[in-house]
Amino acid sequence: MNILFLIGRIIFGGYFIYSAYSHFSHVANMAAYAGSKGVPAPQLAIIVTGLLLLIGGISVILGAYPSVGLICLIVFLVPVTFMMHAFWADSDPMAKMGNVVNFGKNLALVGALLMMFAIRRPWPWSVIK
Repeated sequence: MNILFLIGRIIFGGYFIYSAYSHFSHVANMAAYAGSKGVPAPQLAIIVTGLLLLIGGISVILGAYPSVGLICLIVFLVPVTFMMHAFWADSDPMAKMGNVVNFGKNLALVGALLMMFAIRRPWPWSVIK
């Protein structure tokens, strides 16, 4: 079962690392979109959220300081979910549908992160014991 947990951590953490890469490689486009959603200092917000994603993803994969990594990811996901995917404010049905899907996905990710707090420390196959 420990190997399954490791594989799951790699997939789960890799998702967040890939998202961090997208933040860093598309700062201008993402900042423009974030600004259109009312995010203050959108360029800085994209960089900071990219760092939260990167720290969280690496922490999950390596099992290094997992509580810190999980907190980084929750700090990213909660405000992003409510600010960027506010489907209740959408008038366009296609935009609303996309935001409903992303809102639900982000809530599920928060649920998974909360469950990961319950896993004993150190995690199996962690680089830091």
